[in-house]
Amino acid sequence: MIRNFGCCGFGGFGRFGSFGGFGWIGMILGLILTIAVIVGTILLIVWAVRRTGRNNPAGSQLSNSQSARDIAQLRYARGEISREEYQQILSDLGH
Repeated sequence: MIRNFGCCGFGGFGRFGSFGGFGWIGMILGLILTIAVIVGTILLIVWAVRRTGRNNPAGSQLSNSQSARDIAQLRYARGEISREEYQQILSDLGH
């Protein structure tokens, strides 16, 4: 003979239903929490990628506050332009 231990979760869902002690409300809250964790993870990844400066092809050292001369100097120091190109840029800028 098999006994039904409904209050302990054996042989059925017990007195509270299949979603713990909160029934359908527990299922909905669990779904909302799961979606919030997934969205939060995605936002954290997007923030981290943008923070690393991958969207800036010249690197993270360049900013909008740097002058054209500073940018040319940085490119020359990196070896992206030759000495002649650097001097031409400076003469074009009037320095």
